[in-house]
Amino acid sequence: MAEHNRLARELDSRKVAVRPEAWRPPETLPTPDVRPGWKHRWVRVSMMGAPDPQNVSAKFREGYEACKTDDYPEMMHLASQDTRFKGNIEIGGLLLCRIPEEFLQQRAAYYETQNQAQVDSVDNNFLRENDPRMPLFADKKSKVTFGSGS
Repeated sequence: MAEHNRLARELDSRKVAVRPEAWRPPETLPTPDVRPGWKHRWVRVSMMGAPDPQNVSAKFREGYEACKTDDYPEMMHLASQDTRFKGNIEIGGLLLCRIPEEFLQQRAAYYETQNQAQVDSVDNNFLRENDPRMPLFADKKSKVTFGSGS
């Protein structure tokens, strides 16, 4: 057999076709880098130029705390300089806040308990009016058989 001057197939490099990224509009609110144990949220501090202290106060009482620019250097260049929350990250009337993940889990458990109590209350009230002579829920069963009908 004739010997050919070929390179080994492993040495032959192929360019991988990379799909170009499609353009998309920029995010209005940037997402901070993930910090273990913390969840972030943008909290409204003003609407249409008017301060909204009730909303901010409610979030702070719930356990949120404002994020300091020193702790989030990747967000420093985005923060507004003329704000009442000096040293914090505010963009367009929204303040970046964080809360421990365990607080959110406790909050979810609290509301799940409240929800279950309401469901149980409605079920108990509804089923109290159930009468065996005319049940609200009747077990209706049907069966399908194959073959001759008689």
